[in-house]
Amino acid sequence: QVQLVESGGGLVQPGGSLRLSCTASRSVSSIDTMGWYRQAPGKQRELVAGITSGGLTNYAGSVKGRFTISKDNAKNTVYLQMNNLRPEDTAVYYCNARHVLALLGPQSYWGQGTQVTVSS
Repeated sequence: QVQLVESGGGLVQPGGSLRLSCTASRSVSSIDTMGWYRQAPGKQRELVAGITSGGLTNYAGSVKGRFTISKDNAKNTVYLQMNNLRPEDTAVYYCNARHVLALLGPQSYWGQGTQVTVSS
């Protein structure tokens, strides 16, 4: 079991920045993939960014160049630095952990979500 606690959401103006944090109950170095997803009103949930245990990253095309996913293994925390925010970035952002366990197989865990609102 992995518990994920998110923080850092809020209200910002277009062009502003936020940093989301997701702290896991176990070492992120032992989790296969950590990711950030978001779901906007009327839209399906989409992958924003992901990072593997080895540090490989991937991003949705809409956020490339603006968002950066990173992790601090010592703090069991994954971050999403969001710069140059746009109104269309408004969504609930969810932290996700995917891990394959020898006996249980693939496991997926979700944080509670944190609201990001980009508006004037």
